[in-house]
Amino acid sequence: MDASGSRSRVATRTAGLVVAGAAVVTLLSGCLRDIGNAFGGFGWPQGGITEQSGRMYDIWIGSVVAALLVGLLVWGLIFWCVVRYRKRGEELPPQTRFNLPMEVFYTVAPFLVIAVLFYYTVVVQNEVNETSADPDVTVEVVAFKWNWQFNYRDGVGPEAGTIASTVGTSEQVPVLVLPTGQTVRFELASQDVVHSFWVPELLFKRDVFPGNVRNEFEVTIQVDKEGAYVGRCAELCGSYHSTMTFELRAVSADRYQQYLSALESGLSQPEALRSIGEEPFATTTRPFETRT
Repeated sequence: MDASGSRSRVATRTAGLVVAGAAVVTLLSGCLRDIGNAFGGFGWPQGGITEQSGRMYDIWIGSVVAALLVGLLVWGLIFWCVVRYRKRGEELPPQTRFNLPMEVFYTVAPFLVIAVLFYYTVVVQNEVNETSADPDVTVEVVAFKWNWQFNYRDGVGPEAGTIASTVGTSEQVPVLVLPTGQTVRFELASQDVVHSFWVPELLFKRDVFPGNVRNEFEVTIQVDKEGAYVGRCAELCGSYHSTMTFELRAVSADRYQQYLSALESGLSQPEALRSIGEEPFATTTRPFETRT
């Protein structure tokens, strides 16, 4: 066979592998979440409460499934070679070199896997980091040693005004009340050192930097996820880092507006929570004992 025929055959085989890989990815994409649920999320928390957390869950399951498929292929080839080419006598077996189709395969296949994972990672990352021009709710989160202040704003950016504010103390864990089904913009700032804003059910966390650096992101809490969720500082920030806790309380949009109006009228945070039928104090965590 001439060189052109050989190249054509290699190209055909490579194209076939690409088509087969694309078919496998397409078939799996529709059942990734079912696969993940069947195996407990492969270590990824399954309690996400936002629309963004679902997309991150899917990319995690897809990455694990891809890794398992590659692993099964590699392990299968290893065991096949161990059995097929095991020593059967003292005679030296035929030596093989320059298997062009195989070399093309193990060069192209890893590149395709990496390219697909990179593409979907970038897509999901951009979706999670995307912010809207006019979010429904804007909350400025101010971290300080060793507590939190939540400022409910009337717009985005430093020029916006504060409608109401709550701040934690050594005796009272601050409660961040947010509406479900609405876009919530977080604007993070620190008064001293680097902290980290973390609610485990959001499935990701954001660093809070001092100075003029404001870390921003948005979430939309699912309407069926009303409840109380623990919040923490996830960056070692000093002696009482472990006391930097807060609680995220997800309520309906109507009750959120009632809560905000209660704060505006001068009620304290416990009184405002009680006015909408909520527990007046944090239920998922409590102040740490700070006395030595």
